Amino acid sequence: QVQLVESGGGLVQSGESLSLSCAASGSISRINIMAWYRQTPGKQRELVAYITRNSTTRYADSVRGRFTISRDSANAKNTVYLQMNSLKPDDTAVYYCTAGGLWGKGTLVTVSA
Repeated sequence: QVQLVESGGGLVQSGESLSLSCAASGSISRINIMAWYRQTPGKQRELVAYITRNSTTRYADSVRGRFTISRDSANAKNTVYLQMNSLKPDDTAVYYCTAGGLWGKGTLVTVSA
């Protein structure tokens, strides 16, 4: 059974960095778009960034210049990363990975002031 497994969340202070990763396990065909979303209580899930198979990227305005999305699709791996720098308290959220119509369970990122 195909799954997306996120890792790398945690508690950091404002201005610090954190890196998230999401690995697709199981048999899965080549994925075009892999993306990160985030959600805070009472708000809709919002797109943070996505990356296509040919490495085209797009970022939310709120994270552009601070976050970098990348992927590793070599050797049948489908892994997407999110490097988050200069984190702010507003970045606090549960971060979800999505690819191929699947969603991970989410990983909590907390940024203290």
